[in-house]
Amino acid sequence: MITSANADFVLCLRGVSKTFGATKALRGIDFEVRRGEVHALVGQNGSGKSTLIKLLAGVHQPDAPTTGEFGGVRFRLGDGPAAHAAGLRFVHQDLGIVPALDTRDNLALGFGYPTGFAGRVRWRAQSERARGALAALGYELDVRAPLADLAPVERTAVAIARALQGIETGPSLLVLDEPTAAMPNPEVSRLFEVVDSVRDAGVSVLYVSHHLDEIYALADRVTVLRDGRVVARERVGDLPRRELVRLMVGEVPAVRAQAARSASDRVALSVTGLSARRLRGCTFSLRAGEVVGVAGLTGSGREELCAAVFGGRSRGGTARVGDRVVEARRPDLMVRNGVGLVPAKRREEAVVSGLSVRENFTLPDVRRYWKRWRLRRGSETEDVTALLTRMRVKAAGPEAGIDALSGGNQQKVVVGRWLRLEPAVLLLDDPTQGVDIAAKNDLHRLIDEVAAAGTAVLVCSTDEAELERLCDRVLVLRGGRVAAELAAGVASASRIAHEILGADDPDAERRRP
Repeated sequence: MITSANADFVLCLRGVSKTFGATKALRGIDFEVRRGEVHALVGQNGSGKSTLIKLLAGVHQPDAPTTGEFGGVRFRLGDGPAAHAAGLRFVHQDLGIVPALDTRDNLALGFGYPTGFAGRVRWRAQSERARGALAALGYELDVRAPLADLAPVERTAVAIARALQGIETGPSLLVLDEPTAAMPNPEVSRLFEVVDSVRDAGVSVLYVSHHLDEIYALADRVTVLRDGRVVARERVGDLPRRELVRLMVGEVPAVRAQAARSASDRVALSVTGLSARRLRGCTFSLRAGEVVGVAGLTGSGREELCAAVFGGRSRGGTARVGDRVVEARRPDLMVRNGVGLVPAKRREEAVVSGLSVRENFTLPDVRRYWKRWRLRRGSETEDVTALLTRMRVKAAGPEAGIDALSGGNQQKVVVGRWLRLEPAVLLLDDPTQGVDIAAKNDLHRLIDEVAAAGTAVLVCSTDEAELERLCDRVLVLRGGRVAAELAAGVASASRIAHEILGADDPDAERRRP
């Protein structure tokens, strides 16, 4: 056993690099977490945060053999079992729980059950173990209830309790990767109490988040990554909010060259007082021929805006298409009034697996091809063939199975199914997520074309550069409300990122001295 003099640190890494093909994800970073602290790790998408966490967890290996130190003892970075044995524990964004199982079963995953004679599970002992693990975090739950019946913060607590099993002694570090991403705002403060209890029990916490309010409320120190490098390592109390945002995204250019496209004065869609699970009274409008972007962190309401407008979920407020009010939870009426939706979850909510390209293209309005109780297959195939050419879809033909297409070509089909209807309004939720560069360029071209033809387009996106490229205006959501509106002349990617993070908000008060 080789020990180090770095007694103040629970985790210490030096000169860590990771390359994926031509992409340098991490560039010789030094990183450490002190004993007994909550340490925040922040940075934009692509900054290297996820790569660092996956190196710690053993999912990836560094470019060269790298030895880190944990509790002053050396361990090999990129080795999952070694990290676990040292005392590193992880709760990832997807939690890794099984919703259909109860707390007792979820805590046993990877750890096993207490057994008695003939290997029988000692359920009473397992129940007591589960209750004790949750009680240590301040929870009293029915350990026999399926996790699907629990609130998001309660499911997170179960995941944390499972992760902390077996580290009652010795140095330990809990890594929480975007723990509030799927959590309603009222439950976030409850999670803070859980983090407090973990820290008070002597466990250091590495807290990864985009939400700066959480960083200022919880963290003692923060490390900022940008472009795979450490650009700052500071006490949170010594770092003004605006400076933290500047470190994360860089300087904001004053203007950008692209001017707004010419749009009609006719309002195609107006939304007043839109409220849903996370939305809090949003009001905005789109003119015919205008592309309006929506930006915001996960949890800001951005991810549910398109579905709420379209009618895919319950909402309050009013949505008006042209002069006609369309009631909530009526996507059929939205389609009838000329509104199309491309959801973010392509495989789960858009593509119909097992059907052909032709069938997926014409799904919203196959009735136009029916005549005298028969499907006019020739007309349908002719229209789809023309769309395949227009949209540059790489497929064997209209009868090719949709599952045989790449993700980018599937997305073109999903967009194309609405374009054939010449919609008055097109709602796009992260339209280029998970597609290659060529497909992304083709989709951007199509959005330009439909806007030029008079369609009003709403683009909700996690890609600030995409919003800069496409939009005449960008609405920024924070806390379920429209916090800022940026015109084309100022909506650069870095300015959007500044507004998303709330760089101009007053510094949040810290709960710790």
